Amino acid sequence: MNLVRDRSFSAAAVGHLAVDLMNGQRDILLAALSLPLGLTNSLIGLISTVYTLIGSLLQPLFGLLADRLGARWVATAGILWMGAVFALAVRLQGTVSLVLLVMASLGSAAFHPAGTMEATRRARHFLSGHETLAASLFFLFGQSGLSVGPAIGGQILDRLGVPGLVLIVAFVLPVGVNSALRIPTVARGTPAVQPTERVSPTRRMDWMILVIFVALRSWSQTSLTTFLPKYYSDLGMRASLYGAMAALFMAGAALGGVAGGWMGDRYDKGRVMAWSLMVAVVPLALMPSLGATAWGYLLVPVSGALLGASHSIIVVLAQRMLPRRVGAASGLVLGLIFASGSVGTLISGGLADELGFGAVFLTAAATSAVAAVLALGPAMRRRTAIPKAA
Repeated sequence: MNLVRDRSFSAAAVGHLAVDLMNGQRDILLAALSLPLGLTNSLIGLISTVYTLIGSLLQPLFGLLADRLGARWVATAGILWMGAVFALAVRLQGTVSLVLLVMASLGSAAFHPAGTMEATRRARHFLSGHETLAASLFFLFGQSGLSVGPAIGGQILDRLGVPGLVLIVAFVLPVGVNSALRIPTVARGTPAVQPTERVSPTRRMDWMILVIFVALRSWSQTSLTTFLPKYYSDLGMRASLYGAMAALFMAGAALGGVAGGWMGDRYDKGRVMAWSLMVAVVPLALMPSLGATAWGYLLVPVSGALLGASHSIIVVLAQRMLPRRVGAASGLVLGLIFASGSVGTLISGGLADELGFGAVFLTAAATSAVAAVLALGPAMRRRTAIPKAA
């Protein structure tokens, strides 16, 4: 029996697909509502920031809850809550739909640390010694949801309008029931990760460098995730087309995440993160001049792949730092990724209003370059280098 046939892993992975399928509707929904509700780019950035902050800052708390209760009920409750509240958000009219959309993010906050905890616990059983690749397979399902979500949502918006997005919930709610049936309850305190590298979390400066690195990388990726639909909407594209562009970016991030996980198990993790982010500067810097042309269909997925390559590496490193509190570690690092990205999105929204979207792409290129330099520094190298054989 391989990893993807394991009942528990597959339930967590499909749950990740369902949750991020709904998360993938956020930005195209805001783009669709921008005209009838008079939403500016800054206001879209603010709503997206609040959504992401709620869905991120509470993740460590839900991670601790998953460590105490097990992943089953925390993950299940997250999926069901998100599906039910999202359904209300798209069926109701006016600003109340925005409030409900933000409330739905609580489900994402609950699922992510619990689902990550369970998936990586099972993944290491089947792919021992290749834990970064194993983690990337779980995140592939989430990235796939984020990728196909905008494309599916864009088609629904073109044909049925905003209320039609309730059709997505018809897939999500059975997934929540499946999680309740297939994810087992793990005894409290059971270590899900066995540390295999000498990675010490004790140095305060190392932690500060890690936090700054994650914040800069997340700012780049989240800003593009949020504003690509609005950028192409402003260029006159239909919802189905700007949904497809958003899908291309997330598809690139999904494939890049798996490639980064594979390389992270074979090469120095710091160098994998550094070089992927440094190369990402090229397509990001070219977007202001070439993004509106046919080159955009190449630049968008390539930039997504390069920015997404380091995701699973970061999560695995955090889990190794807290091997007996994997839920808390997962919630902490995922919360940091999402929260810092949301703050960056808020800044990028202001830049888009004042200077245009070219400033957003160039800022993403600059933050990626700085993050790449940090990944090559001694603090990150101490945490990511491959251990020498005894």
